[in-house]
Amino acid sequence: MVSLFRRELTPVQIVKRAREDRFMAREIISGVFTDFFELHGDRYAGDDQSVIGGLANLNGRPVTVIVIDKGSDINDKLAKRNGSPEPYGYRKATRLMKQAAKFGRPIITFINTPGAFPGKTAEDQGQGEAIAQSILESLKLPVPMIAIVYGEGGSGGALALATTDQVWMFQNSTYSVLSPEGFASILWKDAKRYDEAAAVMGLTPNDLLDNHIIEYIIPESRSHTRVFSLIRARLDEEIQKLANMPADKLIAQRRARFRKF
Repeated sequence: MVSLFRRELTPVQIVKRAREDRFMAREIISGVFTDFFELHGDRYAGDDQSVIGGLANLNGRPVTVIVIDKGSDINDKLAKRNGSPEPYGYRKATRLMKQAAKFGRPIITFINTPGAFPGKTAEDQGQGEAIAQSILESLKLPVPMIAIVYGEGGSGGALALATTDQVWMFQNSTYSVLSPEGFASILWKDAKRYDEAAAVMGLTPNDLLDNHIIEYIIPESRSHTRVFSLIRARLDEEIQKLANMPADKLIAQRRARFRKF
């Protein structure tokens, strides 16, 4: 698959746009799907507000939708740690993905996170294990899975919900192992060189499409309705193709996709 068009923005400009609140989580859910019914909790520790998940219809097809939400106003962003899930957020997502597999529902995730929450509470609750389990379970599920990065796709916090059959990105989004600031701090001991880091990291949609890390770039528009209509039509088409594959072949193809990296 190829993008519909390319825009000549520098990597650091794309990083800045990816961090803007251009599209909101619940706006995407209501714009792409109908009849969304939210489910809560990981059945273990709590209900992470930064991970929204539930059942919905995609052109009449039942699907499971999981979205990382950065929040809207300042209080909402603080409560959701600017879209950095705690372990119980990833465990909630894993629970919903396993439920989807049980009932044969395709899984669609929308990702916008600088990374998993790095605080002491997250480490105490097993952040690394929660992410690893999400990745491990995703490689076993016999249903179509598509992930869409609509803002930042940061590190394992994003990969936990992007171990899927296909990964798509919004035109002004990023997907990388860490932030440009973190990359510059490690490589050059100077976070202020983040613009140079962004240029060499290969984190833009065009870079990732060229390197066959993602399958599709979603062109953005001032008309969000137009963007959502495009996503809905494309999801319908690709999920139908994936649903027609035997389950064992679907799983083998998904695993092969990640092994090649």
